[in-house]
Amino acid sequence: MNEGRRDARRQVLEVAAELLEQGGSGAVSTRAVAAAAGITAPALYRMFEDKDGLLAELAAYGFETYLAEKREALALTPDDPVADLHRGWDLHVDFGLRHPAFYVLMYGTVHPGRRPPAADEAHALLVDLLSRTADAGRLRIPVTRAARVIHAATTGATLALIGEEPSHQDLAVSTRLRDTVIASVTTDAPAPSGPDLASRALALDAALHAALAAGPSAANPGVPLRETEAALLREWLQRLAD
Repeated sequence: MNEGRRDARRQVLEVAAELLEQGGSGAVSTRAVAAAAGITAPALYRMFEDKDGLLAELAAYGFETYLAEKREALALTPDDPVADLHRGWDLHVDFGLRHPAFYVLMYGTVHPGRRPPAADEAHALLVDLLSRTADAGRLRIPVTRAARVIHAATTGATLALIGEEPSHQDLAVSTRLRDTVIASVTTDAPAPSGPDLASRALALDAALHAALAAGPSAANPGVPLRETEAALLREWLQRLAD
C-alpha cells in the first residue's frame, strides 16, 4: 500500500473512531462513515470490504492507541515489576472507562485466532512484565498461566465497570480485585539470602521461554537443547514451582 492510500485509510479510521466514541458501534455504518469522511461508499468498500472489515480495523486502531499510552506510562514508573503490574492494571481499566465503546469492540467481540498484531503486542507487554517478576524471584506460578489470570481478571473488571452507570462505577472494586489477583500470582520480595526453590525455578523457566522465543542469532547462538529437551526441562521447572 502506497503512502497516499495509507494516509487516506488512516483518516477514515480517525473519522470512524469519532463516530464510535460518540455513538457506539451502531453509529459506525458504512454510509455514516463514508459521509463523515467525505468519500463515496464504493471507495470505503475498496478500503475495508464491508462493515465487519471496518470494525476489525477499528479494533486494531484501538489496540494501537492503548498500547502507545501504556508503554509511555509504564516508562515513567519505578523499575519494580510488581509495582508495574499494579500500574498496568490501573492503566488498562482507565483506558476502558475513557473509551468504553472502543474497549467493548476490542475485548467484547473477540474472535479466536483473529487478534490484530497490536493486541498481540499488548499481551506481550504483560508477559514481559511477568517475566521480569519471575526474574526477580517474585512469581508464584508460570508466566503463561499468570498472564491468563491477570488478563481474564482485568478484562472482566473493566467490562463490569463499563456495564454500570457512570455514577455507580466504583473503582474501589477494581482496586480490591487487582490487589487480590496480583497477590495470588506474586510473592513478597525475597529475603537477603535469595529466593526459594520455586521462585528460582520460575525465574529459570521465564529465562528459557524468552530465549526460545527469541531464537538463535549471530550474537546469541540460542539454547543448546532440542525442542523436546527444552519442553521437558520447562515441565520439570514448572513442577518444582508448584
